Amino acid sequence: MSFISAEYFWLFLFLAALIAKKDFRGFSFRAYGYVITFVFIILALTRPVILQEPVKKELMLSDVIVAVDLSFSMQARDLHPSRLIKAKETLKSLIKAHKNSRFGVIGFTTNAIILSPLTQDRELLEHLFGSLDENMIVTKGSSIMSALKLSRKMSKSKKLSVVILSDGADETGYTNEAQFAKERGLVVNIFMLASKMGDSLVLAGGEFLKDTAGNIVVSRENEAIKEISEATDGVYTKSFDELLDALESQRSQDERSEQEVVENIELFYYFVFLAIVAFLVSNTTLKRYVLAFLLLFGVSLDANFLDYFADKNIKEFKTANAYYKSGEFESALSSYEAVKSSDPEFKAIVFYNMANSLVKLKEYERAKEAYMKSLTLSYSKEADENMRYIRGLKEQKQASSKNNSKKTSLSQEKKKKKKEGGGSNMNVSASSGSSDTKDAKKVSAQTKIDLNSNKTKLSSRAYELINKRQIDEKQPW
Repeated sequence: MSFISAEYFWLFLFLAALIAKKDFRGFSFRAYGYVITFVFIILALTRPVILQEPVKKELMLSDVIVAVDLSFSMQARDLHPSRLIKAKETLKSLIKAHKNSRFGVIGFTTNAIILSPLTQDRELLEHLFGSLDENMIVTKGSSIMSALKLSRKMSKSKKLSVVILSDGADETGYTNEAQFAKERGLVVNIFMLASKMGDSLVLAGGEFLKDTAGNIVVSRENEAIKEISEATDGVYTKSFDELLDALESQRSQDERSEQEVVENIELFYYFVFLAIVAFLVSNTTLKRYVLAFLLLFGVSLDANFLDYFADKNIKEFKTANAYYKSGEFESALSSYEAVKSSDPEFKAIVFYNMANSLVKLKEYERAKEAYMKSLTLSYSKEADENMRYIRGLKEQKQASSKNNSKKTSLSQEKKKKKKEGGGSNMNVSASSGSSDTKDAKKVSAQTKIDLNSNKTKLSSRAYELINKRQIDEKQPW
């Protein structure tokens, strides 16, 4: 196998940077899907092929000579942007659209010259004609006969197609040219590059071209040239599509060309397909049907591969439990967060343990959210009790804060009276301390849940999350 566009392999540097930055073992199933999709896309871009031996094929080619009028009248602007520029555009379109032909290009004014011999190199033809500087053309006349004679010399084809890109030149009749073309086996097609209204011609100094009588010369479409195309079974047209159809019908197969053609077997289609499948499997419910699809076609899978993710989650869960028992609550929390599962019961337990770890770390708000997620997936009295307990701690903390504020105000009032001369013999340390302890126990006792009660005691926020299903734990990754 070989790669036609091997330069795209540098895209793997992005993947290498990602793996170096993050722990590959901690990737979720969806992340694995993205990585595999990215790999397949890169392989498709490199265009992998299975190389084949070159095969010699014989091609039957037809010759087409394009004769371009380069006289001064072709600079008229009745065709935008000018007749000559329009001729250039027509030639480029012609050599691109007409396949299996050799093209030769000649230019003619009062005489004809070869701009390009017969060739299949279309890029060369475009370059040669595109570099033609029309500002160097000063000849006022056109000789169609010179173009026909040179066309006949350029090819040995018995039936030669000729395309003349011209405004019709100045002759009033083309009987001699028509007879010459017919006798020499030329099929002449006229592509008219002028309008019936015509246009005046501007000289280099900005003056209009005038005839000997001093009248401004207006160059128009000369339909007399149609005589040549009619005599040789060619077409006279201003339509490019009509010209292509005519050349196709005139195609001859006099010229044989033997070329070596290499037809390699392209493989990028398969990698594009695999990239699409990997993306769909990792982001949609398609993964549920992949196993059945593979079994339908008799594909056997390694059991170790199927059990890989389940074993990994169980191991991570046990590691988290060990951290929790040893008092390493931060490590336990990180391990619990790494556990991925689609089983609601198991995931509820994971969220419950995460919440307990957060309580130990005194992150009560996050713990409350974890308890809610656990209750959303599967109700348990323990999670309900603990969530109510941490809510009671919050209320207790707020009550304690209010009591401390009242004590501060009372102390400041006593100091103020003492300064004013009013003494006090009260000892508040022991009694107030005893009273505060009783209040705290009372608040704590009120937050405990009766374990014998059969009622579900979720908070209103938990019910709201359950009803709205704002947390989708069916597919947590």
